[in-house]
Amino acid sequence: MTLRNAMPAMLAVFLCAACVEPFAPKGPPTYTGQLPAPYPSKTPEIAVRATPIAAHEIDISGICRRTEEDGFREDATVRVSHNAVETLTWKLWVSRRGWCHFDLSEFKQVQQTPHIELHAIDGSGCTLMVWQDPRRITLAHARCEKHCTPGIYDQAWPVLFDPKNGGCAQIR
Repeated sequence: MTLRNAMPAMLAVFLCAACVEPFAPKGPPTYTGQLPAPYPSKTPEIAVRATPIAAHEIDISGICRRTEEDGFREDATVRVSHNAVETLTWKLWVSRRGWCHFDLSEFKQVQQTPHIELHAIDGSGCTLMVWQDPRRITLAHARCEKHCTPGIYDQAWPVLFDPKNGGCAQIR
């Protein structure tokens, strides 16, 4: 290819490059309550104000055992005194497809406020969290796939305790 033949292509590249704005990182995106352009919203824009859950001193001796109509089942026992986890065993089943299991002996408590946090001692990155809101005490998990039967982790929900009686909290 001669320079004469390449000139139109070089000119087109130069003109296109002149129209493109240079890349400049603008920092993390801020949430406006709207979905990104490819996901049109069917609901009016709602102002979202994320407020942290207030720190509570958590004291509970709870047992939650129940089976839902869809086959989801949980068996959780937890005892927390002044935000220190003393007992924790939790097994949940996702219908008949599999289960997850958590035991305090496999975790180390690393945080007491504003919520309780326990990290798996096996280095897997699994984290258990306990927090309280006005209606319930929640025991949840994050990045704990290794504690579950393969393929069911995304359907493994937290367990909710009633802070008044220690039983299963109502989901509604």
